[in-house]
Amino acid sequence: MDHQLPRRAAKNPTQYNIDAIAKLEHDALDRRTATERVSDVITKLVGNMGFLLAQVILISGWSLANLHVLPGLKAFDPFPFGILALVVSSEGVFLTIFVLISQSRMARQSERRSHLDLQVGMLAEQELTTILQMLQKLCQHVGVNVDSSKQEIQSFSKTTDVHRLASELQEKLPEE
Repeated sequence: MDHQLPRRAAKNPTQYNIDAIAKLEHDALDRRTATERVSDVITKLVGNMGFLLAQVILISGWSLANLHVLPGLKAFDPFPFGILALVVSSEGVFLTIFVLISQSRMARQSERRSHLDLQVGMLAEQELTTILQMLQKLCQHVGVNVDSSKQEIQSFSKTTDVHRLASELQEKLPEE
């Protein structure tokens, strides 16, 4: 365990949090499988205007060459461009698979982040509940009158039942 954690976090909490988040992201990238790495590279390459422009140029050139628009070129794939259709549809299938692999990895990563966020939120809630309980005892001990906000204090100083909250939320959210 990192014994420097409290000192580093207290010294500059913003920088500590940025470093912690960056480390989590680097770790997530390092955990990718070879297939996911290849898929991410391909998705990055095809997901830009350059690839779109290359596709437009390729299809336009193919069409011009095979419609006898360019003099001196013999049609190698006459209309209705069966070879072009095969190439483009095969490309579409493979690109779809690569995009789905990348999206699946990103969804798993997002789910891990959500679980981490939930865990941190639950820990913060537990810590705040404990602090409120301790503060309430301190106020009673020194004789500070907190009657005006006693109901709120008691409500907040109870441990939150996450399962009950999730059930209530589920009941009130619209169905998909």
